Amino acid sequence: MEKFDVAVVGGGVMGCSTVLHLSRNQMRTIIIDSGALCREASGTNAGTLTLNMTRAALIPYAIKGWELWNNTEKWLCGGVGTRKVNGLSLAFTEEEEELLFKRIEARQAMGAPIKFISGRKAQLLEPGLNNSVRSAAWCNKDGFTIAYLTGHAFRRALKQENVSVREYSKVNKIEIEKNYFKIIFENNEHLKAKRIVLAGGVWLEEMLNWLNVKIKIKCLINQLIITERMPPVMKTVLSIANGLLSLKQFDNGTVLIGGGWQGIGDKKRGGVESIPENLIGNIRLACHVIPKLRYGRMIRVWLGLEAETADALPIIGKIPGISNAYVIGSVHSGYASGPYMGWLLSQLIMEQEPEMPLFDPNRLINK
Repeated sequence: MEKFDVAVVGGGVMGCSTVLHLSRNQMRTIIIDSGALCREASGTNAGTLTLNMTRAALIPYAIKGWELWNNTEKWLCGGVGTRKVNGLSLAFTEEEEELLFKRIEARQAMGAPIKFISGRKAQLLEPGLNNSVRSAAWCNKDGFTIAYLTGHAFRRALKQENVSVREYSKVNKIEIEKNYFKIIFENNEHLKAKRIVLAGGVWLEEMLNWLNVKIKIKCLINQLIITERMPPVMKTVLSIANGLLSLKQFDNGTVLIGGGWQGIGDKKRGGVESIPENLIGNIRLACHVIPKLRYGRMIRVWLGLEAETADALPIIGKIPGISNAYVIGSVHSGYASGPYMGWLLSQLIMEQEPEMPLFDPNRLINK
C-alpha cells in the first residue's frame, strides 16, 4: 500500500498550489481529483485578476496572488497567458457612484491601489465606453489569465517536483487508522497519508462529512459568455459598481462576459443550463457598457460552480478536532488569490507561522 506524507483531495488552484509548495519542502505528496486538474471552478472561471471585484477583507491576499500570477515562469515553470492591464469599475447612476465611492474607501483601507476618477478620464483609458459613464474606480494592478491553461501549467510543475498526480479518481470516504488517514476510492483501492488536505471547492461540505465535521457550503452556478472574434473593442478589465458584470477581450479577439449571473445546476449535475432572462440581462448590460459589442455574436455559454460559506469568507486552516487534517476553499475571487492561499496553508502544515492570518473553520461549525 502506498503511503504519503500529505494527500490533497481536490485538484483546483488551491489544492495544486498547496501540494506544490509542500513537495518543494521535501514532503512525499499526492494530489487526487475526480476529474482533471483545474477543470472545475479553476478552469471554467473568467481568469480575472482584479482588486475591484475582490471583497475588502481579502485585498491583501489578492494582491499577493496577483503578483504570483504575473510571475508564473518563476514558480510555476511556465505561463498561463497572464496579461497585466488597467482595471475599471464603473458607475452610471448617482446610486452606483455612491456605492463605488464606499467600496473604493473600503478597499483602499486594506491596501488596494484603487483611485476614484471621472467618467471622462475613464473614457481616455477605455475609449469604447458608453458616454453616459459618470465615474470609475481605476486600478493598475489588474489583468487576466487564460484559465483553461491553468491545469496544464500545474501538471507540468507537479510532475517536475515528483508529486503523484491521480486524476479521474473519485474518493468515496476517508477513515482514520492510528497515525494515518486511509483514503478509499470508488473502486475500493486505497492509500494512506499522515496528513490530509481537503480542497474540494463546492464539494467541501460532503468531504468534511467523511470526517464527521458539519459545515455548510453554498453552491453558486455562475454564467459565462464568450463572443466570436471581434476587432479590438476594449483594452481594460471592466466591471460595474453593482457587481453584475465583468468584461475583458483576449488577444484572439473574443470577449468574455461574466459577472455572477446565475444559471441552473447543482453539485451533482454541475451547470445544466442558463436562465434566459439572466442570459439576456448579462448581454444587455455588457452592450450598454461597451456599445460596439452589439455588433458581435455570442458563440458559447457555460456555467461554473462557486463555493461560498455562511459568512462569505474563506475556510482555510486545521479541521476542528482532527489532528493533521486541513481544509482550504470557498475564497471569493478564489482564482486570483488561490496560489497565495495554498502557500499560506502549506506554511501551517509545515509548522511555520503563516505570513498572513488564515480563516479558522471553527467559526462555521453548526452555522
